[in-house]
Amino acid sequence: MTTNPSYFFCGIGGSGMLPLAMIVQSRGGRIEGSDRSRDQGRSPEKFDWLAAHGVTLHPQDGSGLTSPNQIVVATGAVEDTVPDIAAARRVGARIVSRPELLSQLFNDAPHSIGIAGTSGKSTITGMVAWILDQAGRSPTVMNGAVMTNFVDDDHPFASALIGGPHLFVSEVDESDGSIARYAPTVAVVSNISLDHKSMDELRTLFGGFVGQARTAVLNLDNSETAALARSLPVDRVTTFSIGDETADLSAHALRPLPAGMEFDLVDRVSGARMAGVLNVPGAHNVANALAALAAVRALGVPLAYAVAALKTFSGIRRRMEVVGTAAGVTILDDFAHNPDKIAATLDALHAFPGRLLILFQPHGFGPLKLMKAEFIAGFAELMRADDVLLMPEPVYYGGTTDRSVGSEDVASGIRTAGRNAEALSTREACGDRLIDLARPGDRIVVMGARDDTLSTFAAGLLSRLRG
Repeated sequence: MTTNPSYFFCGIGGSGMLPLAMIVQSRGGRIEGSDRSRDQGRSPEKFDWLAAHGVTLHPQDGSGLTSPNQIVVATGAVEDTVPDIAAARRVGARIVSRPELLSQLFNDAPHSIGIAGTSGKSTITGMVAWILDQAGRSPTVMNGAVMTNFVDDDHPFASALIGGPHLFVSEVDESDGSIARYAPTVAVVSNISLDHKSMDELRTLFGGFVGQARTAVLNLDNSETAALARSLPVDRVTTFSIGDETADLSAHALRPLPAGMEFDLVDRVSGARMAGVLNVPGAHNVANALAALAAVRALGVPLAYAVAALKTFSGIRRRMEVVGTAAGVTILDDFAHNPDKIAATLDALHAFPGRLLILFQPHGFGPLKLMKAEFIAGFAELMRADDVLLMPEPVYYGGTTDRSVGSEDVASGIRTAGRNAEALSTREACGDRLIDLARPGDRIVVMGARDDTLSTFAAGLLSRLRG
């Protein structure tokens, strides 16, 4: 980075943009930005916080782009029709993608942990951040979600941790192909399954990612990551598994708790056995913990110390986050948006009794079309006979996306398979239906990604139940 450059973040309130802007600001960058959500009056508290922390905000109409010396940071999804991008081209400002800027900062660090995979990235990143912080390693961390351990009055949106330049930890995204930009010291791949790209494309991307790392941390319980492990030299791979003692780290005798998990941890190399305790629920979080433990051990953190630190890991915002209970009904807010994440959430919740009333807002028309069959099969298999699924139309903020497949296409397939599913025209209509259906002992689960207002919606349901 040049001395005190001026950066303009287009979509600065986004889950990937806000933490990156804060990291760049901590390194001397002057930060400006715009966001369509701010212009539409959504999430005002987030933009008030940004303004209070030295960020100059503009409408997303191009008026903030006035100098060729500005560096415009845009997501890969931003189209040239966005006024800020058009204005940047008019004034001759340099335009960089978010992954381009993030990977530059990441690759400049002498030590780095890149965390990839279809599911679990944000939680593993949060776990690694907490362990390294507790170990006094002062990492800089870029997460796509709020890490609750680091939330305080001055940092309500703690999706970034500002540390030194010597150690950088980041989620790494395969959906736009940008994973190819990263050269990590430690590469973690939690799992690989169909999401945004074909399996052949995913194999190529993840294979290139782990091929650049000094150590690859890979999951033996997923066939794709297990195949990656077999393709690399043994001295460059650390494996983990639930139940398979041939893995370097394995978990056994999992014991669900109402808000967490207990398990027995086995270290194959040393033969050590120790008790593991998590304050986040679900077998998938045990797998996430194994990945985090392997990653930090590759950078020299003793295993016993890391296991102890995980006992106080408090989770990630919107990962089965309990909003509250009213009238005997518990409301949870969850980021699940692809078949694997949805399966992990439903499995964890079904470890305890109670009907599930599920609000699932698809995160886009494109992913819904790509994974239509997988969504139908997943919900049909994992929902119980008395569970109910409600789906509004996918989130859509404009653009040229193909909208030929909608929520009713999925809901009808689930009904055909014998489960209860309804597609309603709006999220508000789904909310009314949830309130009508809810009875004591039920759990309402609000699922979806790329929309901060889902948390507001979940809180609103709680208020209605209390009323």
